[in-house]
Amino acid sequence: MVRIDLSLVRFLAVGLLVTLIDLGLTYLIDRLTGQRALAVTTGFAAGLAAGYLLHARISFAAPLAPTRQIPRLLVTVGINYLLTLGIVEACARLFGWPTLSGKLISLPVVAASSYLLSRKWVYAE
Repeated sequence: MVRIDLSLVRFLAVGLLVTLIDLGLTYLIDRLTGQRALAVTTGFAAGLAAGYLLHARISFAAPLAPTRQIPRLLVTVGINYLLTLGIVEACARLFGWPTLSGKLISLPVVAASSYLLSRKWVYAE
């Protein structure tokens, strides 16, 4: 029988909610203001803040310790950005794939990296 860690299920559910927050705010602000950079930045920042709080409380049931966790979270975001960029670039150069294809390929890799780093480092006590 396969046993699934409930923190992984919670992590994926929270990730979906955070994505909806990011996309929803990005769409709303873009529609209201027409300022693409403002919309993307606000959506990203809100998603990052919501992700920090919700993953701490729901995914990992960890107490908030922002002075320790936020720098680690930002390093995790940086690592995941570089992973995404590397995968997109490799897919383009090696296979001639368009950017979005590489981005889609990167999603499970980045999700796994994010989960493991969050569980073992960002929110670990």
